[in-house]
Amino acid sequence: MTTVFFRGQIAEADLRLLRVFRAVAEKGGFTAAEVTLGKSKSAISADVAALETRLGVTLCTRGRGGFALTAEGAQVREAVEQLYADLDRFRDRVSQASGRLTGTLTLHVTDNIVTYGDSPLVRVLGRFAERHPEVFIRIASAPASDVEQAVLDGRAAVGVSVLPRLVPALDLVPLFTETLHLFCGARHPLFATPDAALTPEAIGRHRIVEVSAGATGPFWPIWREHLTFSAHAGSIDARAILLLSGAFLGFLPPAYAEAWVRQGLMRALNPERLFLTNIFHVLTRRGASPGLVVDEFKALLIAEFATEAGIPPDFAPHRPG
Repeated sequence: MTTVFFRGQIAEADLRLLRVFRAVAEKGGFTAAEVTLGKSKSAISADVAALETRLGVTLCTRGRGGFALTAEGAQVREAVEQLYADLDRFRDRVSQASGRLTGTLTLHVTDNIVTYGDSPLVRVLGRFAERHPEVFIRIASAPASDVEQAVLDGRAAVGVSVLPRLVPALDLVPLFTETLHLFCGARHPLFATPDAALTPEAIGRHRIVEVSAGATGPFWPIWREHLTFSAHAGSIDARAILLLSGAFLGFLPPAYAEAWVRQGLMRALNPERLFLTNIFHVLTRRGASPGLVVDEFKALLIAEFATEAGIPPDFAPHRPG
């Protein structure tokens, strides 16, 4: 069969192969891209080989030395990103002309945000999906650092998460404040200790799971100098496991810990004085062209949280023009 080389005309088959290559480049290899693409490693390899033949260049090296883009592959990847940005702009223009939003909303949220039940986020997702049925919604939950990274590298258009540090490449709008109390499990030596005896020195003799660097509280500077962080948990579920083990103390949202408290498996320690607050933000990448889908969702989300907080509409952040 005669191979048809690329001559500047993009066919539907080319877009499919480019999408596969884009995912492989983003994930850093064929194996890592399997879940994203829903294809086997061998099928992905065949698609990339077909694209290399079509373009007449070697896009990547793979083998025992690991996966890496060639110089030509890096140039093609940059061109692919520009192509998809142009397609997004085209879709936005068609959406404006037709009065209907289409495309994909990719949203990453911090793990266990569903703890807050019927939250503004839940209500906005329902309203957005009802208003814009042609928009495909892709949502994932992850630890805060992963949400931040997903927005930075373009895997997520929007993130909702606590932010442990200011990142110049991100646009941030505060949404709500989360309160955290220090909890211990029933197996921990402090479980039966009265609050009056829970001084900073007494608590400081026990191991504590790390907290976000952005967490703060009115008494935190006093307590912090007595505490030693002895473990790290990548998610709130992992933190709860450490607490239930009886070996560690750690901070949790009271609503999240409530079920274990009712069962007598956890207890908040000196909650009147020993608490922290986190601020949740909506995150988007600064300088990127978000598109109408992201603009609409972000505006609805900010407005809904502002309404719940009792902020008058005139003071709430407005949808970008």
